[in-house]
Amino acid sequence: MSSQGEVPPSGRAGAKEWVGLLALALPLLLIAMDNNVLFLAVPHISADLGASSTQILWIQDIYTFMVAGFLITMGKLGDRIGRRKLLLLGAIAFGVASVLAALSVSAEMLIATRILLGVAGAALAPTCLSLVVTLFPDSTQRTSAIAVLMTCFMGGAALGPAVGGMLLQYFWWGSVFLMGVPVMLLTLLLGPLLLPEYKEERPGSLDFTSVGLSLAAAFPLIYGLKELANDGFRWNAVLAIAVGVVFAYVFVRRQNALESPLLDMRLFRLRSFSGALGTLLIGQLLMGGTLLMLAQYIQVVLGMEPIAAGLWMLLATVAMGAMAPIVPKLVVRIDKAVVIACGLTVATVGFLCFAFLSQDPSPVLLGAGMVLAFAGTAPLIMLAIDLVVGSAPTEKAGSAAAMSETSSQFGLALGVAALGSLGTVVYRSALEQNLPEGIPQEAAQAAQESVVAGAGAADGLSGDAAVQMTDAVFAAFTTGMNTVATAAAVLAPLAALVVFGLLRGVGQEEVSGEAEGRPQEADG
Repeated sequence: MSSQGEVPPSGRAGAKEWVGLLALALPLLLIAMDNNVLFLAVPHISADLGASSTQILWIQDIYTFMVAGFLITMGKLGDRIGRRKLLLLGAIAFGVASVLAALSVSAEMLIATRILLGVAGAALAPTCLSLVVTLFPDSTQRTSAIAVLMTCFMGGAALGPAVGGMLLQYFWWGSVFLMGVPVMLLTLLLGPLLLPEYKEERPGSLDFTSVGLSLAAAFPLIYGLKELANDGFRWNAVLAIAVGVVFAYVFVRRQNALESPLLDMRLFRLRSFSGALGTLLIGQLLMGGTLLMLAQYIQVVLGMEPIAAGLWMLLATVAMGAMAPIVPKLVVRIDKAVVIACGLTVATVGFLCFAFLSQDPSPVLLGAGMVLAFAGTAPLIMLAIDLVVGSAPTEKAGSAAAMSETSSQFGLALGVAALGSLGTVVYRSALEQNLPEGIPQEAAQAAQESVVAGAGAADGLSGDAAVQMTDAVFAAFTTGMNTVATAAAVLAPLAALVVFGLLRGVGQEEVSGEAEGRPQEADG
């Protein structure tokens, strides 16, 4: 093991380490904002660059593909060359790509810069989490630090539309990319001063065949899940998922045969590691589809501007942030599985609040749902991530953090595909029954695509027809959202039972010890 930087002799982090956490929180905040801010800029990009509908889809989706595809590779690379070094390189790449994206003169150039942004984002996310292990060797402090990072990530997701809306109101579309530059400059300034370096002493060679296999598995899987979410059951989506599964199987077989694998499969023999990954996937699945419907409900059905919608979504961050100091104290006395299961029970009540929302604004019901759903899922996300990165040997923390991010990515994609598809089916069925007679066929077909398209088609009509179609579209979408929320409320208690079975009895005694087949911890 090779490490630079000091941790207090007591093993507990001091003021410098907590300030250093800021250098890790900033990139995560930006990545979350970058995920959401682009949606607002799409109409401006399409008009200015003349991007086709296919090019717009690539501009939106390629970032997610690259992040998901390169997470495992970047986790291993950070362990190999140094986590702080990879963080700084990722920050430089993200800043440069942001400037190039803002100055793009064609759709093709913007797609290329989004590819670079995705690779840089994949370098930043697992590196931030793995450096937490180095900064905070004390398990209680580490849990608190991870809670802070996840709160910042949620804050970025909520603030993205609000900040993007303000920028687009006064500047051109490229300004939404430029906001990443000062954040990355601050990371480059603080990183060398506050963050310790860590890398494996004998990392072995980087297997490029495994890198290719990981990409060949991740790309079609994410593509297939996105297609299922957008268009429902289609053979091209099913075929893509099947191809991804085949490559994932080949990838796993190769890792088991390599002396220096890209991902050490022995980690999955640890119940704390594999159980936490499964728990994280379940939690993100529940939130993925619900958030997709809820965001559209707030902005389209309730007609809120991006700034107002962002402030409402900020309630989720406040709820999660409020749990950040509470969760670490709870798990000192209570089994982590019990804390997560109780949290999911609280989240169930939040989902039920969403199930009773209507077309008419109900601030109390909406606010209660936001607070309860996110406060309830906060222990799951915080503790599952903490278990994943904390259960791995120190020299494998980068790979463990990458798996944590990968599980989150696929959990969200699964949630959007499963619950989002359910909402779409219900929406289209309700719309077909309630759409008033006399609506032009083109408008009716547009409404079947999505609530956004339906609202746009209704705006193109006049008189009573516009009002009636708008009411029908919004009522159908609200019914779909209510159905998704009800499904989440049913699944959450079942998920609590599954999580209890996966993680019951998993505590610090397992995390700090060795399990059968576990790689040896490095000294230091």
